[in-house]
Amino acid sequence: MRPSKARPRAAIAAKTLRTDKWRTPPLTIGAILLLFIVYSTVRLFMGRYYVVGDYGYLTPLYSPCLFKDCVPAASHFGQPLPAMPFFIPLGAIVFPVVAGFRLTCYYYRKAYYRSLWLSPQACAVQEPHKKYTGETRFPLILQNSHRFFFYLAAVVLAINVWDALHTFRGADGHFGMGLGTLIIWINVLALAGYTASCHACRHAFGGKLKHFSKHPLRYRMWVLISKLNPKHGFYAMVSLWTVMATDFYIMAVSAGWFSDLRFFN
Repeated sequence: MRPSKARPRAAIAAKTLRTDKWRTPPLTIGAILLLFIVYSTVRLFMGRYYVVGDYGYLTPLYSPCLFKDCVPAASHFGQPLPAMPFFIPLGAIVFPVVAGFRLTCYYYRKAYYRSLWLSPQACAVQEPHKKYTGETRFPLILQNSHRFFFYLAAVVLAINVWDALHTFRGADGHFGMGLGTLIIWINVLALAGYTASCHACRHAFGGKLKHFSKHPLRYRMWVLISKLNPKHGFYAMVSLWTVMATDFYIMAVSAGWFSDLRFFN
């Protein structure tokens, strides 16, 4: 008997048969991502209103500020680097690390693949791209560098914690605390949740272990991170808002739009 020929795929003219509002999630996430990109770009190239020296407030977008043209109060680690031309922002050191960490993040890949790249926009929705090669070719092969960006981002998080400790300072140099202190620490906690719930963090603590019984401390950390891991997307989006809110508050106080609400000193 002659083998039967394979039937061709059904020709469906509709892009999808879904009747729900499937466009809403990718459009919302895409708008948030674009808002953060525009806001952070404007603030990085603004070059001012990034520190409140009296209270030790420093925006995370400019930390660490290591250039000679940084405001002295913002240089928590000194100024070992020379002054840069105007087209290189003061946050040029940390921003590539943070941007690389988020761009290669598993959650953000899904977010901007669907919302900005339309690949695909939603489940059971045809994508407009005719060819798909996955993350095996340039530039998407660079997504494999996420684990390395994680270690750099962990260093940046430690720097943010150090900056947050400076906020417990009053105008007279003694202990003090204001609304800016709370806002900065909330942002640090959101960034810590995002970093700690990362898949690369989970792998770093327990991914290569063959016997958990021989590494009880790393096993406990792996269990803790595994509980945080399902909330990784939540921390990813929340930390975007906290970074913008923290920067905006510091900018407003630094520019004199309003004064910091002080609780102590």
